[in-house]
Amino acid sequence: MKKNRIIAQIGLYVVLILLAILFLFPLVWMVVSSFKTEPEIFADLKSFRAFVPYTFSLDNYTGVFERIPFIRYLLTSTLYVSVIVLLGLFVNSLAAYAFARMQFKGRDLLFSAVVALIIIPFESILLPLYLIIDEFDWLNTYQALIIPFIANAFNIFMFRQFFLNLPKELEESARMDGASTLRIFFQIVIPLSKPVFITVALLTFITHWGDFMWPLIATTDESVRPLQVGMQFFFHQPPVKYGHVMAALTMATIPLLIIFVFFQKYYVQGIASAGMKN
Repeated sequence: MKKNRIIAQIGLYVVLILLAILFLFPLVWMVVSSFKTEPEIFADLKSFRAFVPYTFSLDNYTGVFERIPFIRYLLTSTLYVSVIVLLGLFVNSLAAYAFARMQFKGRDLLFSAVVALIIIPFESILLPLYLIIDEFDWLNTYQALIIPFIANAFNIFMFRQFFLNLPKELEESARMDGASTLRIFFQIVIPLSKPVFITVALLTFITHWGDFMWPLIATTDESVRPLQVGMQFFFHQPPVKYGHVMAALTMATIPLLIIFVFFQKYYVQGIASAGMKN
C-alpha cells in the first residue's frame, strides 16, 4: 500500500511538472525573445533554440523607453488599479459582511441578484456604461477607469463565503462587551480574514492590470492612458519591432509575477476557504 501511494505521488508530481512546463513555455519564450534581435526571434521559432537565450542584448528594452513613455503608462496603470483594489476591498467586504451576518428583509433575494450579475459579460454593458460615463463628463479621467469597477459581484461572493466560515462566538462576545458592528468588523473580522482579502486583491489587480477594451474606449488622452493601451503604439506605428513588444510585455508582467510569488500561499487559502460553505 505504501509503495503504491509513493508511486501515485510521483506520478502526480510528474504530471504537475509537465503541466507547469507547458504553461510556462509562452512566458519563457517571451522573456528570452526580449533579449534577441529581430531576425533571431523569427529564425528560432521552429526549433528549441527559441527557448534558449544564446544572445543577450538590452537594445529592445532601451528601444521601448525611446518609442513610448513607458514609465508614465506604468505609473498610470499602477495608480488606477491600486485605487480599484483598495476601494474595492473596503466596499465589497462591507457588503459581503452585511449579507453574511446581518438580517434584513429581502437579503437572500438581493444576494441572489448579486450572484446573478457574475454571469453577465462586460461586453453587454459596455455601451450603456460608456453613455453613463459620457453623461457625467468623465471621459479621459481617472473616474472613468476606477468608479465603475469598485463594486464587484464576484468579490462580494468571495468575501461572503469566507465570512460564513468565521466563528460567530467571537463576534457575539464582542457585541456583549458593547462593540458596535463596524468595530467588530474592523477589529475582529478583518484580522481573521487576511487570506480572502489577499485573494480578492490579487484577482482584482490581475484583472484590471490587463484591462484593454474599456481603457481604450474611455481614454484617448495620453496622460490617463494605461499600460496595455499604450503598448498598442508598437503595432500602430511602423516599423513593428517584436523585440520591443516582447521587452514591453516582459516589464508589464514582472509586477504580477512578484506579487503572486509573495502572496500565493494566502491566495490558495482564500480560494479554498471561500468554497467551504454555501
